[in-house]
Amino acid sequence: MIRILAADGLEKSAVSKLENLGYEVVSKFYEPEELKERIKEFDALVVRSATKVRQNLIDEALTAGRLKLVIRGGVGVDNIDVAYAEEHGIAVRNTPKASSVSVAELTIAHMLNIARFIHISNHTMRLGQWNKKKYEGIELSGKTLGLIGMGRIAKEVAVRARALGMEVVYTNRTGPKVENEPYRYMELEELLSTSDFISLHMPKPSDKKHIIGTEEIALMKDGVYLVNTSRGGLIDEDALCDALDSGKISAAALDVFSEEPTKSERVYTHDKISLTPHIGGATKEAQEKIGAEIVAIITDFF
Repeated sequence: MIRILAADGLEKSAVSKLENLGYEVVSKFYEPEELKERIKEFDALVVRSATKVRQNLIDEALTAGRLKLVIRGGVGVDNIDVAYAEEHGIAVRNTPKASSVSVAELTIAHMLNIARFIHISNHTMRLGQWNKKKYEGIELSGKTLGLIGMGRIAKEVAVRARALGMEVVYTNRTGPKVENEPYRYMELEELLSTSDFISLHMPKPSDKKHIIGTEEIALMKDGVYLVNTSRGGLIDEDALCDALDSGKISAAALDVFSEEPTKSERVYTHDKISLTPHIGGATKEAQEKIGAEIVAIITDFF
């Protein structure tokens, strides 16, 4: 019997479907050292973002010769050493379509949140403060949204932003594409200097360099709003906090962090940052779609 380890959990209906198809599914999180031993007992490994599939874990799996498939339930595969796994005969798959709408909606929610001080006014009201005159926000309508990256999620964000009356511009690694019309392509430097809101939607570069650091922030409009629901580490968090303190950036929204859970007190206590704990794909609908994609991948593969 083919055994599947869902190391970071799996939607219940997906587990039931797999079991009905004759697969054995173990839904359990193992700490790294124990996982090195347990991984030898499975043919497939399903992870989200908590479990890291690095070279040392792959090497342990290879000693048993059983593991043939690793699936990332989500878009990015930053937590998997993909090239090393595939070089050694272990296939790597992900579920890129499942959570696009959910992440896009969270992005828009964060934009509204920081534009209207919802995150901080909610907090201060619970402290007994009535800061009606303090929280004068701005409308999204008429503003320019710059998207760094134009994949599935960014396209969903663009549709919703345009419906709110925003102008949408974008940049990406492959240049302008006909299928991205009616949105206008810009080089990164122009986008940074043009946009009222900037939202990141790209994988983390292999060289681990920040996409947004001190130099990039200097190119931005004064009072810009910055959102990252993509990958932690794309933004230099210290440079971000410096820019928030100076007023260069009006406010920021982060669903992802350089370290998760974030240990940066400067980040998680900053009243100009709207925070969520990496919940971009955490909707019922997205989890059901992810589960369905995982079932399809496993049945097709085996």
